Amino acid sequence: MGAVWTADRLPEGSPALAETAADLPPSLWASSAPPPPPTGPLPGETRADVAVIGGGFTGLSAALHLAEGGADTVLLEAAQIGFGASGRNNGQVIPNLSRLDPDDIVAGVKPEHGGAEKGEQLVALIRDSASLVFDLIRRHGIAAEAVQNGWFQPAHRPSRMKVAERRVAQWGRRGAPVRLLGREETARLAGSEFWHGGWENPTGGRINPMGFARGLAAAAIAAGARVHTGSPATAIARTEAGWRVETPRGAVLAQRLIVATHAYTPPGLWPGLERSLVPVRSYQMATTPLSDNVRKTILPEGHALSDTQGDLHFFRFDASGRLITGGGLILPFGWDGRIRARIRGRLQSVFPQIGDFDFTHAWWGYIAATDDKAPHLYELAPGVLAWTGCNGRGVALATALGREMARASLGKPLSEIAAPVETLRRIAGHAFAPLGVAWNQALFRWKDRRD
Repeated sequence: MGAVWTADRLPEGSPALAETAADLPPSLWASSAPPPPPTGPLPGETRADVAVIGGGFTGLSAALHLAEGGADTVLLEAAQIGFGASGRNNGQVIPNLSRLDPDDIVAGVKPEHGGAEKGEQLVALIRDSASLVFDLIRRHGIAAEAVQNGWFQPAHRPSRMKVAERRVAQWGRRGAPVRLLGREETARLAGSEFWHGGWENPTGGRINPMGFARGLAAAAIAAGARVHTGSPATAIARTEAGWRVETPRGAVLAQRLIVATHAYTPPGLWPGLERSLVPVRSYQMATTPLSDNVRKTILPEGHALSDTQGDLHFFRFDASGRLITGGGLILPFGWDGRIRARIRGRLQSVFPQIGDFDFTHAWWGYIAATDDKAPHLYELAPGVLAWTGCNGRGVALATALGREMARASLGKPLSEIAAPVETLRRIAGHAFAPLGVAWNQALFRWKDRRD
């Protein structure tokens, strides 16, 4: 299992300080994924071509692609591989953004960041991001319960079919193999009459995200990367010899640096980086394994599903026949009992055939939200890259952006990677941003009930 570290060894102010890092959160993924490769803390001072801070999908994908590209790479993870959002999410592999369509993405890229041309490159990266995940899993033999049977987004109101039609048109123009679904086919694919049609992308699917993270770590190590867990970055400094990253037991001196801490960015690691995002709790849960008779009536073709509601309804199965779902809470108090009761009612409404069941696991983690719902890739300083803003679509997007950051760190000009590169963008009124997130969640629920 690697080294064991307590929360007081994590960076001061880190979101992970709210938890105990000695053990991973008691999620289904932590208990069902294959064990991680052996790792331990950085034992002293070392040099590298590139240092990567963060052992989630972004950092692990970057480390793998860097090592495969011939770079001497050191990855530092504060706790354990997949400790943050990468090991705690629902495991849906979705090749789009949650609230921005392709035209929105293109229009949002400023001329100084590459304009429409760079926006189209980012759209293409997102379009192919799910395929990248499954290709990596196949190429490296990663045991991640990977099922690439497609992802679809059903419309929860007849009026939301306009959203499905728009997305099929925009993604279809850009080469994505998407298709519109009528009400009958949606009911067949979902196993429920709850929705009114929708759209599908067959390149999406579902994985055990902790299994994917651990498998990426093993692949990166096999390619030559040095991966150190229990090694929080406590300070970053520019020196004449390169970038120096301090840890409690050692330091790395590297020519280039990738900061892949995202929603678990500790205050002060890089000035202002934590103010470029808002950490938002996302709750996940798993049922007991359903009987075969019930199982074959829900998502019978093995799709992953997340619908058009602001208060998102999302479902997929794992390899053991557990229905994996979750939801959001505006306030976190008493979260375990409240989320179980709330989602139990949802499941019984959406899938009345489910009958009697229980939740064996409920857990949560932070996702990184941005005020404009867009991802942002930053050059923090010459040779230093970071990104923020998964906004609930991090599995495929983080993996793809990790690869692009690796390409840049291997010497590819920033103008040639498949994403616009900006200077650090802080959220205005960041101290009040969590209140804005809570307000938006309440507003989405009100709109969903009103529509």
